[in-house]
Amino acid sequence: MFVLTENARAELDAFFADKEKAGIRLYLAPGGCSGPRIGLALDEPNEQDFVVEQDGYTFCIVKELWATIGEGATVDASPMGFIVTPATPLPGGGGCGCSSCGSGCSGCH
Repeated sequence: MFVLTENARAELDAFFADKEKAGIRLYLAPGGCSGPRIGLALDEPNEQDFVVEQDGYTFCIVKELWATIGEGATVDASPMGFIVTPATPLPGGGGCGCSSCGSGCSGCH
């Protein structure tokens, strides 16, 4: 199941207020201490994608990644930007596997 929260929709509405709407891709983004995450980028769907329409927006994600995240995601917005929460957590997420975080990584304690 795909969920676009009211906060995220409002942010998208504001972003596209003076622009033509474009496709929005969910993609696997590299992560630091917390591992990979799902990011968002403007992009049009292609034949390798799972596509979902929500509140007038077209979201796309590579079918294999869609299967990996449990065929579900919630897109929300926060003061720090968009947050995509997959139905099934990504492998390798939530740990502290890099030396750059040192003792400041809350997942290490």
